[in-house]
Amino acid sequence: MKEAIVHPGTKVEIVDSPVPLPNSNEVLIKVVVTGTNPKDWKGPEWTGDSLNQGDDIAGIIHSVGEEVVEFKRGDRVAALHPLRTRGGSYAEFALAPAYTTFHLPKKISFEEAAALPLAALTAAVALYARLNLSPPWLPRSDDDKIPLVIYGASSAVGSYAVQFAQRSNIHPLILTAGRSREHVEKFIDPSKGDVVLDYRDGEEAVANGIRAALHGRPLEHVFDATTSEESTRILCNVIDMQKGLLVLVLPQHLQPMELPEALRRDYSNVMDVHSDLQDFGLVYSRLLAKGLEAGWFVPQPHVVIPGGLNGIQEALTKLRNGEARAVKYVLRIAETPGLSST
Repeated sequence: MKEAIVHPGTKVEIVDSPVPLPNSNEVLIKVVVTGTNPKDWKGPEWTGDSLNQGDDIAGIIHSVGEEVVEFKRGDRVAALHPLRTRGGSYAEFALAPAYTTFHLPKKISFEEAAALPLAALTAAVALYARLNLSPPWLPRSDDDKIPLVIYGASSAVGSYAVQFAQRSNIHPLILTAGRSREHVEKFIDPSKGDVVLDYRDGEEAVANGIRAALHGRPLEHVFDATTSEESTRILCNVIDMQKGLLVLVLPQHLQPMELPEALRRDYSNVMDVHSDLQDFGLVYSRLLAKGLEAGWFVPQPHVVIPGGLNGIQEALTKLRNGEARAVKYVLRIAETPGLSST
């Protein structure tokens, strides 16, 4: 099969590789569309490694491991591939654990589905495993206000966090966005105090906007879906330093600046879904399927980059250059020249 290897310097090489075989609790998926993520070009820069960085799978079940009971050959699915492991989605076939694989409603296209797994499960980990907020199946009462700041709400991770929070009836939602503000405003409820602040107005204006939206309430729940020096400074200035939880999308060793020692913080490590949060991954991947069918969860808008695997170079370069604005870049594997007939 054809497989794309991402090297440091955002260089992509197409190679011939054997089709991987699923372990007992894995599924092998014929990839129809793969999604891309900023970590796909950042990872090789951080580690110096070269590997298949794709983790967002949308396709058709080709075979399943002996312990898998929920899926069968021919099922339309999306799945999160475990980061930095064999069988990534930048290939004709990819592997995923059964617990991060979910059925696709008929109305959801493979292109839409490819924009979901990594970002959606990262958002779920941040809100429910790290910030310990009320889960979507136990929404808060309208009288029980709990302010939540999501910095970078127009990103895929941020947008999905907003949708989960809405389902949990968490308000007021205090969000930041820039040119993609209108995209975020589709998900808020101003009658419950939700606001969208423009980060381009400057650090002082954003901090003052957050304070105004709190209406005197302490800020104890913050998710930074971007993690920059600017966002870190702003959030450290408004969060309750005694009780506040600050969750960052980047691991601590990759944070752009040192955080105050008194601030309790964590990061939304989606890798934990494949270690100590496997049951969490199972529950929330199934909830995604239900939310997509019911319509309360919608995929991030997508842009198809032409050329199949040959388009990965362009997609990752666009991500590196910051060109993605409230969209996910996806690629149709069938457009790759020289595919096998497996």
